[in-house]
Amino acid sequence: METFMLIVSEPFTWGLVVGLFLLAMVWRLMRKDIVTLRSEKKRLQQEGEELQGHLNTQLKINAKGNDQLEVDLRELREQNENLRSNLNVAKQKPGRAELRHLHLMENAVSVMREQAPGFAPAWEKAMRDAEAAELAAESGLKKLMRKVLPTGKSAPAIGTKDAVDGDAQTKDIE
Repeated sequence: METFMLIVSEPFTWGLVVGLFLLAMVWRLMRKDIVTLRSEKKRLQQEGEELQGHLNTQLKINAKGNDQLEVDLRELREQNENLRSNLNVAKQKPGRAELRHLHLMENAVSVMREQAPGFAPAWEKAMRDAEAAELAAESGLKKLMRKVLPTGKSAPAIGTKDAVDGDAQTKDIE
C-alpha cells in the first residue's frame, strides 16, 4: 500500500491520470459524434434518393405533358391549315365574287339613302366606303358577327330605318 501511495503522490502520476481521463472523455465524445454523423449521413443519403426519385417522377410527368402539348399543337396547326385552305376554296367558289359584290352594293345603297342629293359622287363614295367596310369586316369582330348572324348586311346602317320610313312618308304626302 505504501508503494501505491508513493506512486499516487507523484505529480507525474496525477498528470498521467488526468491526461488519461481527458483522453477517455475526448474519445467518448468523438465516438458519440462519429455515430451521430454516420446516422445523419445515412438519413441524408435516403433523403437524397427520395428526392431523386421525386425529381425523376416529376420530369417524366413534365415530359409526357410536353409531348401531349406538342401533339395537340401539331393537330391544331393542321386544322388551322385545313381551315385556311377551305376558306380559300370557299372564296373561289362560283358565285362568291358576285355575292360579295352584291353585298357591297347593298351596303352602298343603304348609305345612299342617307346621302340622296348628288347621286353619282355620293354613289362612288358609298361604294368606296362599303369596300373599306368589307375589308375591315374580313378580319375581327365584324367577321365573327357576320358568321354568327348571317343576314344580308353585317350591320344595318344608322338611320336606315328612319330613312326608309321618311321615304314612305314622303311618298304618302305626294
